[in-house]
Amino acid sequence: MIADIVIGLSYGDEGKGKVTHHLLKSGEYSHCLRFNGGCNAGHTIYHNGKKFVTHHIPAGVFFGVKSIIGSGCVVNLEQFYSEIRELNDNGVETDGLIYIARNAHIITDEHLEEDNKDTAIGTTKRGNGPAYRDKYARLGQRAEACSRLVEDGFVIDLYEELYVRAIDPPTILCEGAQGFGLDIDWGDYPYVTSSHCTTAGALLNGIPPQAVRKVYGITKAYDTYVGSKEFHGKGRVFDLIQQIGNEFGATTGRSRQCNWLDIKMLDKAIKTNGVTDLIINKVDILREVGSWNLRSGTGKGIFVQLGNEAAWAQYITRYLKDVKVTFSGNPERI
Repeated sequence: MIADIVIGLSYGDEGKGKVTHHLLKSGEYSHCLRFNGGCNAGHTIYHNGKKFVTHHIPAGVFFGVKSIIGSGCVVNLEQFYSEIRELNDNGVETDGLIYIARNAHIITDEHLEEDNKDTAIGTTKRGNGPAYRDKYARLGQRAEACSRLVEDGFVIDLYEELYVRAIDPPTILCEGAQGFGLDIDWGDYPYVTSSHCTTAGALLNGIPPQAVRKVYGITKAYDTYVGSKEFHGKGRVFDLIQQIGNEFGATTGRSRQCNWLDIKMLDKAIKTNGVTDLIINKVDILREVGSWNLRSGTGKGIFVQLGNEAAWAQYITRYLKDVKVTFSGNPERI
């Protein structure tokens, strides 16, 4: 078995969908596995000239790759079936490609109703938190107990799929949701999501550590955050970044607070996740804004002012000297 893992190193919205789509073009993957989260996260993908935003469905479907919603995910049935219809309506074939791990959990109407009452930390109101809570309280409903999913042939056993039925050892692309800063254990608690957004979260889907070949860590040239905590910097430059970068959530449409890239947090995320390849997206936005700054540490932090793009890029590559860095300024490709 070989596994490559794509994770976010910030607070989500880093462009993981674009990178996953790019990697799938190689044609070497037998499976694409979405390993955490639910419909609270949206991945934006440009495929054959069309823009797609998926919340549940892994990106493998765009390339005829078997796509699995993993055991660390929670599933909203209405959203799941709606996404399949939308993909089919736009010419994407999904028959025989989409599966849900039998031990993934279901988001119920009760979870949605409860989540809509909670305003404390600015969640997406998609029922994820209550669904994960019931999972760990051993009160939840697994996919294998959902007759509709079973009858429609979507439920799969990960061990059987990856170890028993496979004729050849699988090559898996693990597609993460959200980011390190939102991880239930490593994020800025309590302003976090309810799942494991790290490399370790992918391994919880039956992937042994020795199978990991590459860990692709994704961030942007600046940081963004959606939620209720104070995050953004003050001033016109951050308003410009938000407007030019179209920083509005793919799931909720809410505006994303903006700040300079936190190089210290990025270094921490890289080291604790074993990142081998770092992709920094949206460099083109800073080009248009004309400011090249970084920060180091949470809160007010220490600001590093760089005069131009070359100095900014050089500072980053020297600071993060143990990882391969790619700077990207195109929404459709690396």
